[in-house]
Amino acid sequence: MPASGITAAAIVARLSAIGLLARVEEHARYTSVEAEVPDAFSAESWREVLEVVSEADRFGFLATSLNGRTLWAVVRKAVPHDGRCRGDRAISDRS
Repeated sequence: MPASGITAAAIVARLSAIGLLARVEEHARYTSVEAEVPDAFSAESWREVLEVVSEADRFGFLATSLNGRTLWAVVRKAVPHDGRCRGDRAISDRS
């Protein structure tokens, strides 16, 4: 399993331990984790949640009157390095 999958799985496990049901979606460049947060959620639980999602590359919280309260976290997948990433030339191409 790639590192992003391991990190996402750890986030899901820790959110589950706090009492949140999390879902995971795989995308081309990242893995996302989302969980619905109940209205009655203690300050201590929020501290734990913030500690958990701080392991992600990005995280946030979306609250709307239509869809409730959703916590999200994104873990980027590693980009394979073949010597040509970010405009680098491969060693064999250098003069």
